[in-house]
Amino acid sequence: AVSFYRPIAHGRPTPSGGDCGAISDAVMTAYYNEIEPYAAEWLRNLIKAGLIADGEVDTRSIVDVQADDLRGFTQCHFFAGIGGWSYALRLAGWPDDRPVWTGSCPCQPFSSCHNHTAKRYADDRNLWPVWARLITASTPRAVFGEQVVDAGDWVDVVCNDLEALGYEFGASVLPACCVGSDHARPRIFFVGDSHMHGEPSIARHAKEVGGVPRHRGIKQELAFEDGLSRRVGAMRAYGNAIVPQVAAEFISAFMEAA
Repeated sequence: AVSFYRPIAHGRPTPSGGDCGAISDAVMTAYYNEIEPYAAEWLRNLIKAGLIADGEVDTRSIVDVQADDLRGFTQCHFFAGIGGWSYALRLAGWPDDRPVWTGSCPCQPFSSCHNHTAKRYADDRNLWPVWARLITASTPRAVFGEQVVDAGDWVDVVCNDLEALGYEFGASVLPACCVGSDHARPRIFFVGDSHMHGEPSIARHAKEVGGVPRHRGIKQELAFEDGLSRRVGAMRAYGNAIVPQVAAEFISAFMEAA
């Protein structure tokens, strides 16, 4: 058996042999965009093991991705990391063939470790405008995302942008301990839905978990030949990963409300 957060020995090759500069013509269920080579390899291993939706891994920067590249994919996962969103969708009972986009934009400009609050939106790692460009061009039915709790003003921007595109927006602050983990790791989870009318009914779930129904102003290690670099890659992958079980709770609440 292969556990979710443990790579297997050999990855699934992409049509171009690694860096997926051009997506193949074969129709796949899912598209994964992940620039970190270690995490991209991990994604291919999880796909091969059947633990996340079948698809292709694109290692280009999201800056280089165009809307035409995404045609033919039912699900698109940006800043895909090690597949947490795809795994969470399955945990929540969301079928692989049901359309959805997900993304966890880089948190570095908005985390408590960033010392220059005034410059956070000028940071090159603020990639929401790039993702928003793809959303605008492709108009996916549902968009899920998450961000650190210090990024309340950033989520306000996301809310405004998605509402301007006609999406209904809902968000909750959910910690990992709400699913039995021994640490807090609170995150803002959000969803934009193009088919929902009126105030999101996700409010009921958010009230139960102490979140906010509509966001406004809330502030086994595997051995490799190049040991150290692989360990650093693993730490980065783990550190940037969402907790799938928490995301699954948020997705489930949305499915009940939609």
